[in-house]
Amino acid sequence: MRMRNKYKKPTTFPCNAGSRCSTSTVVWSLVGFLLMLHLFSLFSHKDRAGGQMQLHKSHQPLFRELVEVEEENIQIPPPKGKRSPRAAKRRPKRTTTLIDEFLDENSQLRHVFFPNMKTAIDPMKDNGNDSFYYYPGRIWLDTDGAPIQAHGGGMLYDETSRTYYWYGEYKDGPTYHAHKKGAARVDIIGVGCYSSKDLWTWRNEGIVLAAEEIDETHDLYKLNVLERPKVVYNEKTGKYVMWMHIDDCNYTKASIGVAISDYPTGPFNYLYSKQPHTFDSRDMTIFKDDDGVAYLVYSSEDNSELHIGPLTSDYLDVTNVYRRVLVGQHREAPALFKHEGTYYMVTSGCTGWAPNEALVHAAELIMGPWETMGNPCIGGNKVSRLTTFFSQSTNVIPLPGLPGSYIFMADRWNPADLRDSRYIWLPLIVGGPADRPLDYNFGFPLWSRVSIYWHKKWRLPPR
Repeated sequence: MRMRNKYKKPTTFPCNAGSRCSTSTVVWSLVGFLLMLHLFSLFSHKDRAGGQMQLHKSHQPLFRELVEVEEENIQIPPPKGKRSPRAAKRRPKRTTTLIDEFLDENSQLRHVFFPNMKTAIDPMKDNGNDSFYYYPGRIWLDTDGAPIQAHGGGMLYDETSRTYYWYGEYKDGPTYHAHKKGAARVDIIGVGCYSSKDLWTWRNEGIVLAAEEIDETHDLYKLNVLERPKVVYNEKTGKYVMWMHIDDCNYTKASIGVAISDYPTGPFNYLYSKQPHTFDSRDMTIFKDDDGVAYLVYSSEDNSELHIGPLTSDYLDVTNVYRRVLVGQHREAPALFKHEGTYYMVTSGCTGWAPNEALVHAAELIMGPWETMGNPCIGGNKVSRLTTFFSQSTNVIPLPGLPGSYIFMADRWNPADLRDSRYIWLPLIVGGPADRPLDYNFGFPLWSRVSIYWHKKWRLPPR
C-alpha cells in the first residue's frame, strides 16, 4: 500500500480565480504561442523582403536588368585531328569536363574563359552606350591602358575624398613552380593600388607596399608569398592599416602581416607578421562593422575551419578573443558584408587554383553561430554555377544607388599565367525568402536569400 506524502504540493498553477490547469497544458500553450510567434516573424520578414524587392523593381528600372537570368551553353569541342583506330576503340577513363578545359592552357575554349586583348575594357575610349558596362572575364585596362593588377583584392571607400581605392596583388611577373609539385606562383612585386570615382575608370596609384629585393629574412622578400591585402581606415588614429596573408614559398609560415600609412595611396610601412591567436592563418579578410570595430577572418587548422576575432582599437593587432566557425567545412576566401543587421559571408572550397562552388553563410552576430544558406549563383550553366562562374570570392561592396544590392568581387585565376588572371564582378542581391532550411531549426531562417546573377555584360546605375 502506497502512502500519500502529505507534504507534497500539487503540480498545478493558478490560471484564474477558482480554476486550475495542469503543467502540460501550460507547456503546450507556451509551445503553441512560440510557434505562432515564429511563423508570424517569418511571414512578416518575407513580406518585408518581398516588398523591398518590389520597391526596387518599381523605382529602379535597372534592377530588372540585374536579376535577369542569363543562361550560357558552352559546348566542349571534339579533340583536334583524327584519332587512330586503336585509340578510337579505347574508351577514355572519364569524360572531359568544362573544368578540365578551363585548366588546360591549350584548350580550344581558352578564348571563352580568357578573352584576348581585342575585347579589353578600356574606359578611356569613347564607349558610347557601352560606358560603365562590366564584362566579367575580359581584360580590364587602367587609365594608362595597362591591364589592372589587383588580384585577391579589397576595396576601401574614402569618405573625405569620395574615392574608391582598390588594393590587390600586383602579379605582373612570370609564373613558375617553386617545386616540381608545388602550386603556380609569381614572385612578390608588391601591393598595387588603383583609385576611382565611379568604380569603372581606374587610375594606377603604383605599388603602395613593395617587395624586399635583398634581405632574404624579410617577410616581403621577393621569393615569399603575399596574398589578399585588405585596407581599413582607423578614425581614432587617422591611419590606413593594411592586413595581408604572409607566407614562405612552401606555405608553412601561414601568418598575417600588418602595414600602416598616413595616406590611402601609401607608401605603407610594413610592421610585422604573426600567427593570430597562435593558429596558422592563410586566406583572410578584414571586416569593419558599423560601430567601428574591425574583425580579422581567416582560414585555419589547415583550412578546415575559419576563425573570427576583433582587432585592437588601433587595428594593429588582434585581441585575445576569437571564435571558431564553419568547423570541418574546409572553406576559404571569405568575403563579408552586412545587410539590415544581418552578417553575410561568401566563401569558396579548398581546391587550389581550380574553381569550386561558392557558399553563403549568415549570422545574427558576427562571432556566430554562422549557418550555411547554400550556393548563391544564378544563371550561366550548371558547371559555372558549381564553380562560382569559374572564379573565387575576394570582396563584396555596396552597389551605389541600389539599397540591398552589392558588387560581388571575384578572381578568375589563370594558373598558367597568373598575371593574366581576370576579374569577375557581378551583381549580388539580398532579398526574398531563403530557400534552404536550417539544420538546427524546424523552419526557414528569418534572413533573406543572397543571389549572385551571371551576366556577360551589365552596368552600374546611371550617375
